[in-house]
Amino acid sequence: MTTALPRTTREVRLAAVPEGLPAPEHLTVVTTRLPEPGPGQLLVRNRHFLVFPGLRTLIGADAEDLPLPALHPGDPLFGPAVGEVLAAPADSALRPGDRVLHMLGWREYALVAAADCTALDGTLPDPVAHLSPGSAAYGALTRLAEVRAGDTVLVTGAAGAVGSLAGQIARLLGAGRVIGSTGSPEKAERLLSELGYDAVVLRGSGSFADELAHAAPEGIDVLVDTVAGEQLAAALGAARQGARFALVGALSGQMAPGRSGGSAPVTIDAFRLLLKGVSVRGYSGADHPDVAAEWTARFGDWLRAGQISYPHTRIAGLDHAPRALREMIEGRHFGAVVVEL
Repeated sequence: MTTALPRTTREVRLAAVPEGLPAPEHLTVVTTRLPEPGPGQLLVRNRHFLVFPGLRTLIGADAEDLPLPALHPGDPLFGPAVGEVLAAPADSALRPGDRVLHMLGWREYALVAAADCTALDGTLPDPVAHLSPGSAAYGALTRLAEVRAGDTVLVTGAAGAVGSLAGQIARLLGAGRVIGSTGSPEKAERLLSELGYDAVVLRGSGSFADELAHAAPEGIDVLVDTVAGEQLAAALGAARQGARFALVGALSGQMAPGRSGGSAPVTIDAFRLLLKGVSVRGYSGADHPDVAAEWTARFGDWLRAGQISYPHTRIAGLDHAPRALREMIEGRHFGAVVVEL
């Protein structure tokens, strides 16, 4: 007996472009007709999707020259999702019941080109771990900063989706001292007690540069920066000779109420860059296509060995997804934010 395929799906769409930070009222949950799968398409029932900071930029006025398409009113949101195949072409290697990773989250059911799906093969013990953005942290630490045994590593935004993994990865790669930054005393405690950070610089408790100097009196060798702004400038002041800075985010500008999400200006001391021989490089996964598979394999091994955790918060239900985006922007959660359908 053939199971009838769903005729409709619910999805989250952009209702209006916000003047400042997006709020739930700028998004809407709608029911829409679900077409029959076309040639080369899979019908996937989504189970979980990631709420990621890049959406703030994609729905802002500065969403130009980005690797992902800008969002306009009426467009459905999108992002990494894991789901179960309900229907597949006869010539596809994927079959109904297979679990896949794709980019059409923010909806209950998705029609996805088979070529745009990655089959989940059990490399990670929990399919939701495939939504981890740890590949960026791993790539930054192995391809740009190349952390070495005994290095002192600073991770800004250490309680975020990328930062909460970056410190753990740095330690596993041989870092001798790992320092994080966050704006919440509760998150600072969790970084120390759960993720093994040696010290945490609490943003807003005083001069960030002074607090960093106290946490890293001998300076830092590596920076994994998800924030930019004053934290990047302070890290440069703490840089040791030959320090390597890897930039993987710019949350200070991206999440600023007075900006539109597409810029993060910062003033840095160019003379100190020269004096200390500091390298500053931005990380893009597209420049390192070999990283994703390497990261997934190592992540799976580390998870099974109990050497790493995947900090994340699960928000239940598509109706709560608009609120989940706002809460992620406000930094209410520890680690990644995942919507569970």
